[in-house]
Amino acid sequence: MSLAVDVGEVVSMGAAPLGERRVVNILGGTFEGPDLRGEVLPGGADRQLARDDGVVELDAHYALKEQAGGVIRVVSQGYRHGPGEIMAALARGDDVDPREYFFRTLMRFETGAPYLAWLNRTLAVTTAERQVRRVLLSAYRLL
Repeated sequence: MSLAVDVGEVVSMGAAPLGERRVVNILGGTFEGPDLRGEVLPGGADRQLARDDGVVELDAHYALKEQAGGVIRVVSQGYRHGPGEIMAALARGDDVDPREYFFRTLMRFETGAPYLAWLNRTLAVTTAERQVRRVLLSAYRLL
């Protein structure tokens, strides 16, 4: 499944004991895969921890609305890291080749839609690319 998630600006909550806490609001987007497609609903957020060792811990919670009407809760947790100059370029909003940094998450799903019940027992790993106002994710179902 491919997801294009539109995001807002990074909002820093300041330095905390474990690093800088940040929030990135999820504004919308689209998703499409062999078994489902639809829209990313606005209202979710990625609550991040930028650690002192250069790793950004990601903890995104948001919802998808499948074209037939089912709503899917997504929890996506993972890491983004890379060389200092690459991470600084991402922070500035520069175009950066996604092969230059590590950006992976594990996704879990929850839904009450009977036709999507298989998602309630599915895990997916993702590779991702951070753009200025969008995150592109390729999710692969673990079998």
